[in-house]
Amino acid sequence: MNKLLTGVLLAAGVSFGAPPIDSLLSGLDELYRQVSDIKAEVTLTQQKTDQGAKKLEMIYYRRDSDKSFLIFMTGPEAEKGNGYLRVGDNFWMYRKNTRTFQHINRDESIGGSDAHGDDFEGRLLTEMYEPAVDENGKEKITEEMLGKIPVYRFEVKAKVNDVDYPKKVYWVRKDQTVMLKEAAYSASGSLMQTAYFLSFTKIKGRLIPVKQLFVDEFEKGNKTIVEIAGISTKKLDDEVFTKAYLENLSK
Repeated sequence: MNKLLTGVLLAAGVSFGAPPIDSLLSGLDELYRQVSDIKAEVTLTQQKTDQGAKKLEMIYYRRDSDKSFLIFMTGPEAEKGNGYLRVGDNFWMYRKNTRTFQHINRDESIGGSDAHGDDFEGRLLTEMYEPAVDENGKEKITEEMLGKIPVYRFEVKAKVNDVDYPKKVYWVRKDQTVMLKEAAYSASGSLMQTAYFLSFTKIKGRLIPVKQLFVDEFEKGNKTIVEIAGISTKKLDDEVFTKAYLENLSK
């Protein structure tokens, strides 16, 4: 794990100079917002204490203008040729062995992994979350150190129901609005998952995380590494986001 993300958090305490949380959420949305279509190769390496390591490989196509994405599985052999297609509010799973499409929910597991359909969407943080406040109505935000990096640590709560976790804590760089760490909590307040954003690449002025580590805090020992490569921002044809295109890829 990147040593900058494993340092002890220091200098806790309320910061009177910290910006409003809403402005930080808007900044994250703006920085990560896609300015073009995208195609990339995605590898998920999942480690489970009772199952060992499992690697999933896929090609990922996304177009945010109409909330569309397509996932085509290229490995392992048992998943090769399967896929997922999201167009607007419709989400389908395709199975090569039966050549059938099944309408599924956004929280469907991708290839039997801990990743879900909604993990591949381009939803805005400002649409899902709002600042959490303390008993005095003050926003929960502090200035701290994450390793050697000055960050804002702040808490948000869900303002819609269809989110993966109702409470999150973010660690965002002070010198540029880049998320380095995220802690996700259940409704009861239990820490469920910690995510570390380990490396980024800049494309058309936007930062895209290309290596992420997700640690399961509920089932200790389980973790997933997500790596992205081969990124292209060329405009994708409309036919890409169709059942026919996905079915043709699997032939």
